[in-house]
Amino acid sequence: MLNHESNQQSSVSKTSYFISIVRLSAVFIILCGIVYPLASTALAQVFMPSQANGSLLKNSSGEVVGSELIGQSFTDLSLFQGRVSSIDYKAEASGSNNYGPSNPDMLQRTRDSIAQWKKDNPEVPIRDLPVDLITNSGSGLDPHISPAAARVQIPRISNLTGIPADQLEELVVKNTEGRDLGVFGEERVNVLKLNLALSELSK
Repeated sequence: MLNHESNQQSSVSKTSYFISIVRLSAVFIILCGIVYPLASTALAQVFMPSQANGSLLKNSSGEVVGSELIGQSFTDLSLFQGRVSSIDYKAEASGSNNYGPSNPDMLQRTRDSIAQWKKDNPEVPIRDLPVDLITNSGSGLDPHISPAAARVQIPRISNLTGIPADQLEELVVKNTEGRDLGVFGEERVNVLKLNLALSELSK
């Protein structure tokens, strides 16, 4: 008799535990799978809608031309050029080849970049060429270049567009972003933003 009652209590206890587990799981699924994502999305759309939607940039016609977070390849020599990208700025393939400084492929790519620079920018000597214009960033997606890398392109762009060099210099200054919190990182220029401003100036 005692064994029978003990077995019944054990069965009830197991059922109670199972129901508790199911309830707890349902609560966490609702909280973590529905409530939290919806709340996070709503707060992001209210307080930082641009960042939440990909930090997209539009031209003067209102057309989306890219994101300020991902670089692009600009082949038009009348525009500012960005960094080398071994993945052609494909966001789904973020990364680089991780070549060492003596890797033959990297050395050849660097030589090719320098040769192309000489061809496109005959007015600017190689000694003035900033290293970020011939090197790949860690992600291959870096949308920024240094202010020096932007300024060194001014003679070429001025010759091709007819825009005075001093106006292009002012454009670079206006589009130079300072260090984060005034301490972290380096000054930088977003190439897409700079080219959008250049397109407006060209009009």
